Formats: sequence, structure tokens, C-alpha cells
Amino acid sequence: MPQNAEIPYGAYWSTPFARWQGSLSHLHSLEFAAHVAKQELANRNIALAHIDNGILGMTVPQHQSFYGLPWVTGMMGADDIAGPTISQACATGARTLAAACHEVRGGLSDSTLILTTDRTSNGAHVYYPGPGGPGGTGHHEDVVMDNFNHDPHAKNAMIDTAENVAAKYQISAAEQHDVVLRRHAQYGDALANEHAFQKRYMTLPFDVPDSRFRKSVKTLTTDEGVADATAEGLAKLKPVKPGGTITFGGQTHPADGTVGLLVTTEAKALQCATDPSIRIRVLGFGQSRTEKGFMPQAPVEAAQKALDDADLSIGDIDAVKSHNPFAVNDIVFSRETGFDLNAMNNFGCSLIWGHPQGPTGLRSIIELIEELALRGGGRGLFQGCAAGDSAMSVVLDVRSR
Repeated sequence: MPQNAEIPYGAYWSTPFARWQGSLSHLHSLEFAAHVAKQELANRNIALAHIDNGILGMTVPQHQSFYGLPWVTGMMGADDIAGPTISQACATGARTLAAACHEVRGGLSDSTLILTTDRTSNGAHVYYPGPGGPGGTGHHEDVVMDNFNHDPHAKNAMIDTAENVAAKYQISAAEQHDVVLRRHAQYGDALANEHAFQKRYMTLPFDVPDSRFRKSVKTLTTDEGVADATAEGLAKLKPVKPGGTITFGGQTHPADGTVGLLVTTEAKALQCATDPSIRIRVLGFGQSRTEKGFMPQAPVEAAQKALDDADLSIGDIDAVKSHNPFAVNDIVFSRETGFDLNAMNNFGCSLIWGHPQGPTGLRSIIELIEELALRGGGRGLFQGCAAGDSAMSVVLDVRSR
């Protein structure tokens, strides 16, 4: 039986994101997701009995991750919760939200728990047997690094897609660095007043557990690996590729972390929300795939499809959040849609706080919800690119009941 789907206000969380090979690199990402989710649900007085379905989003395999979501919920003490594992590169967060909404709207679930998690650090090294190869030898890959550096279809690295778009739109390194400085300033707003914005959805200080989850081995006060940026420092950086425009300052960094969110019926949302007077609805989704080798421009079409799905225009949107692995993403989006470049990504974005892939988009969506709540309500748009020159977008509405 069809029913409405909502996100209960406050029924979501994110850990700080930690830099590649940093403070979370020793943790099995599925075990970490279960550990954090159990604590965060308890902190919000959300009983596991309220949840009847789950979805796991991850892109980097871990030991025994074949068992997916049922293993994660089993570790949480919820042996009756099953569900799929979804992997769609950096679109995973938006895709898990779409899947959860479809489950609830279709009457298959009253309350679906989304758990997204990835550890890009210490990525798996995989050997694929090849009986027909010389001497029976096969192929091997580093799941993280090799796939960052080579798209088997487009025959290019991720950074090449950014260079292609920068050349097409004639975007200089200086213009990219101006965006980087603006995004750092916006991220600084999330750290103001003792991290007041981040504490709306993140437990800080955050105790990092040991690999057996028996004791704390470190405390994180915020995201780890965010490098300071100045105009002078950025100007000294040379492009990563000779003749290009993309510097290390104009792109994000790999990271580790986990993010969770609940999607429910309206009745369940009233029970699970930390503030039931705030209503969060998902109005539309969009997916796109752009021309081969031009990934950062893909979100423009995905955003338009999500707006069409919600029967809205960009002028109806109060806040925009992007997954922007490159500064060129935001420049192109602003040029093509007319949305103010400086008004996007208030309080932070993945360009600054990092890129653990599966959880990245879902954290952006959570921050979008909190920005709209601070505004007293409004409509928000999340958009972000993903591997394969693709993108996904989500339109949200946050307001008083």
C-alpha cells in the first residue's frame, strides 16, 4: 500500500572523516559502521525494534563483506533486519536514500536504516585468476588506487575528467583556487562556537576505538586531514599534470568514515525524530551520465532531472550542497544553472572534508537538512558526480509540520 516517506529530524549521524592512512585506517569499515550505529541509535532513544529493513552502502570491499547488511545489523543486535548492499561509487549515498524511500513508499518497510561506510585506507589488493592466461596467470588490482587512476571505459584517470571540463569551460587554476578559499571559509563556519554546526549531527569529541572495539585509542575533535589554505599558498601550487590547471589544492582527498540515516513513514518519523515539529520530505531524485571523460559536468543534468521529478526549478531552491571532488564541479554547476557559486556548500563540502566514497553524499545530505533547519525551513538540492561520468541528485523539503 503506497505511503509517504520521511526522514525523522535528527535520526542521522556522521563520524568525523579521517584522512587516508589516518586515525580510522585500522578499523574494519563494516564493524565500525555497526559500532557507531548502535551507539548513535541509543543516543537518540531509537530502539532497534522500530527498524524493519536496512540498506548498506559501501564501495571498498572488506574482509567477509560478502555478508553485507545482515552481518552489520547482526553485530548491532538486530538479527531480524535484512537488506541489500549498494555500491555506486560516490553516488552510493544518494542511491541508498532513493532505495530506502522506494521501500517505504511501496509499503515494503515502515522504517529503513541506511548505513554507509568506506575505508579507502589499506584498500584490498585483489587477484583474479585467469585459467586462459599464459601459465594460468590472471589479473590483479589495488581496488582503490588503480580505479582512481583508470576508468576502463573512458581510458582516463579521475583527474583527467576534471582537466577535460576545465579546458571545455576555460576554467583557470586561479578561479578554482578562489572557490577553494570560499569553501574553506564555509567549512570554518561549521567549526565556529566549538563546532556547533557539526555537533547538530556528529558526536564530538569522537572516541576512536581500537580494532577490537574494546577501548578508545584516540579522540578526534573534528575531521582529520583538512589542510589549511591561503591565497599565497595555493598560488604556489603547480598543476598535478603538466599543462593542466588542477592542483592538489583544487581537489579533495581520500578519507575514511561512516554515516547513517533513517527513512520512515510519517507516523514512525513522529516517534523517532529528536524534534517532531520538523518535517523532512524527499521530493525528487535524478540520475545522469554525461559524455565520456567529463565527469564533473554530470551533476548539472542530474540536478535538472531531480528538479523535474519534484516539479520545481532552480529558482525554488534555497540551499545547494554538492559532492565536489574538484573545484571545477561547482564552477560548472553555477555557470550552467545560475545558482550563486558563493552561496553553495554552506558549512562545508567534500572538497574540504574528504572523500570516503560511499558515505560522502549522505553526509552532504545531512548537512543540507541541518542548513535548511537553521534557516527555519526551505527546499534543498544535493548533487554530486560519480565514477563512470555519472551523477545523482536529490531534492529535499524541510519545514514545520
